[in-house]
Amino acid sequence: MTGVPASAAGGSGAKPVRGGKLGTAAVNQASLWNIANILTMVRLLLVPGFVLLLFHNGGYDPAWRSFAWAAFAIAMITDLFDGHLARTYNLVTDFGKIADPIADKAIMGAALVSLSVLGDLPWWITGVIIARELGITLMRFWVIRHAVIPASRGGKLKTLAQGTAVGMYVLALTGPLATLRFWMMMVAVVLTVVTGLDYVRQAVVLRRKGLAAERAAAAERAARATEALQAAAGTTVGGTIGGTAEGAVGAGSAAGAVAGATDVRGGVTDARGGVTDVRGTAEARDAAEAER
Repeated sequence: MTGVPASAAGGSGAKPVRGGKLGTAAVNQASLWNIANILTMVRLLLVPGFVLLLFHNGGYDPAWRSFAWAAFAIAMITDLFDGHLARTYNLVTDFGKIADPIADKAIMGAALVSLSVLGDLPWWITGVIIARELGITLMRFWVIRHAVIPASRGGKLKTLAQGTAVGMYVLALTGPLATLRFWMMMVAVVLTVVTGLDYVRQAVVLRRKGLAAERAAAAERAARATEALQAAAGTTVGGTIGGTAEGAVGAGSAAGAVAGATDVRGGVTDARGGVTDVRGTAEARDAAEAER
């Protein structure tokens, strides 16, 4: 159920509003108690039940091991159905995203460890498979900030091979079937290693691409910030130069006004001087006429 976007209209119990439009309550996340999550919880509960059935009566009773195989088979089948239902009917929840992979790892890990404890399965096989599963889980968290590693066909084939091989080891098989289960387990181990290496390659590539995209985005943001600063600086300089020019023009206008006023005052002074001269001439003429 991981890697699928949460639904906007799944299992919330809201009814659509008349006219074909969904009400506000219908856009909530899918209800916790949906069929996909119930199957996941059943699979989690089957883990301790499977272990108890496998070890019952010493761990070598064919009948009880058949019951254990049935529990293991149900758990593996529910793993297929809950994911399919969640994707098909948009029943994705935060609980399902966390619980589904835990249930997958729990049932497989419990079966491998139990079989190794009973001496039916070599510990190195258990170690390889569990180390691969834990390593891939950590790898997903390593690159989750950049991208999500998609599930591949090889990974699904690996899961099928592991489930088939482990199921055959749970059953008390003898003769040719016991030999067949060994080779089936070898196929599962090879697929486990090969798909694990492929996941590592994908993780490295996705992380590099993510880091390159982050650096490119940071460089673009820095370039935009630089352009904004340059534009702001250009506006400030232009305003300063314009203000200086306007000031110079204003000063020139003031100086012209002062010069014009001085000229006017000079002209008035000259006019007054001329009037004084005329008056002086008239007085001299009157004096001369009086002497005659």
